[in-house]
Amino acid sequence: MEAYCCGIISFARIPAIPKRIHFPSDSNHHHFYPSRKYSTTSRLTYVKPLVFRGQPQPNTGLSSQCGNRTELLPASDDDNGDLDFIVVNFYSFNFIKDPEEEVAKHLSFLEGRDIHGRIYLNEQGINAQYSGPSKDALAYVEWLREDDRFSDILVQISPALNGHAFPKLKLRYKPSLVQLEGGISHLPLIDPSKRATPLAPSEWRKKLEAVHELDDASNSTFDKNYVLLDVRNGYEWDIGHFEGARRPDVDCFRSTSFGLSPEEVTASDPLANIDKEKTNILMYCTGGIRCDVYSTILRQQGFQNLYTLKGGVSHYLEKEGPQKWIGNLFVFDSRLSLPPSTYKKEAVKEASKTRPTSKSNLLASCYICGSPVTELRHRNCANIDCNLLFLCCIDCVKDFRGCCSLNCTTAPRLRPVLLGHQRYEKWHIYRDSNMQTELTV
Repeated sequence: MEAYCCGIISFARIPAIPKRIHFPSDSNHHHFYPSRKYSTTSRLTYVKPLVFRGQPQPNTGLSSQCGNRTELLPASDDDNGDLDFIVVNFYSFNFIKDPEEEVAKHLSFLEGRDIHGRIYLNEQGINAQYSGPSKDALAYVEWLREDDRFSDILVQISPALNGHAFPKLKLRYKPSLVQLEGGISHLPLIDPSKRATPLAPSEWRKKLEAVHELDDASNSTFDKNYVLLDVRNGYEWDIGHFEGARRPDVDCFRSTSFGLSPEEVTASDPLANIDKEKTNILMYCTGGIRCDVYSTILRQQGFQNLYTLKGGVSHYLEKEGPQKWIGNLFVFDSRLSLPPSTYKKEAVKEASKTRPTSKSNLLASCYICGSPVTELRHRNCANIDCNLLFLCCIDCVKDFRGCCSLNCTTAPRLRPVLLGHQRYEKWHIYRDSNMQTELTV
């Protein structure tokens, strides 16, 4: 028997209960998997079918499974025959006349397949990040490529490391494929001429090497005719970036304003006071979509020489390895931080032979005490009402009990300290556990 799980209630598949139910998150990228506020009037969206394992099947139409630790698992671990989990990322700007109908087609194809992640469609195209056994994950790609509009999509694949990298499947219509203040539906994203010129990883590497050669000759930090623009969040830069890239003064892409800043904040804007016609702007982000979107805005602002890294950093690391790259790559799934070796192990070994170890490579520091961190991986504050995503040394993790500050250690809703690569579960898991402990005592 199958069930659909939303919030803390799981619904058996009966005609009276719709199977397209989704309670959207009020999160932003700065808070990873934060607490959510739910509304029964929320947009209806498909939720991954689940089955109960290790116990008799429920025989009721409606059952609450979240007050205890009943295990809910995707209905395909044993059925697929292929448990080599991967993470797949792609996007494409193409006109979709009826996106709601397109969503229905995708839902129909994915029915019964073990896919978790975020797949958004609208009139401007598709943006997808999902995980699953390679058989199911790649079947979706092959099916999508049968559509002429998506036949040439650049698909990026990486290992999922430990099963699914996302908690469930959210496949729905979304007004903006990426979140940016003011929305992006008015931008001419479908027209490639309105976006920046994409550079293949090899071309990007040559550009960076040429610029750094000029820097060495002139003893400058970066050629004044070039701007290397990191179009991500500041906390992403903290664990990894290209050499010469300045830290973005923003902790949420939604509020990015490079090239748009008023005069009083030009000091934090790398595009302020540059020659829009002569300066070459090299833009990069994780997978490429944020750069493409933001390049259309800069193009409208009169910036002429715009270049993006095709496929983003993940594609670059796969093709070129960590040349001119320092640190790890932040990803928006349960893995959080990926070393370059995830994408191309042999290139990492080769780079280690030619790149001398230096203090500049120790780029990350503890948010609390400022000492170097031994692992380039963020954690969420144990105070669920804070949930800040931050870097922390081992000593401060212990001293502050997983919190980001002394104030948070006295908060009423504290989760336990997590060591290693564990991720926090929903708050009710810890709340109910505490209640059970109190009753036992």
